[in-house]
Amino acid sequence: MPRYEYRCRECGETFERSRPMAESAEPAACSRGHGDTVKLLSTVAVGGAAETPAAPGGCCGGACCGG
Repeated sequence: MPRYEYRCRECGETFERSRPMAESAEPAACSRGHGDTVKLLSTVAVGGAAETPAAPGGCCGGACCGG
């Protein structure tokens, strides 16, 4: 089940909830019971290492590398 991050407008608490996607936009009470919360936009982390392709001719295209 996906996890969503919310912030309480009353106390400022940021918290997460696991819930179905169909319920993601519905209010979620914070741990203090406040119901005035908003869903935060979260970034998605994808595992693995990304490689940056090298420019032709090396790090600077060959113009300043003496090559």
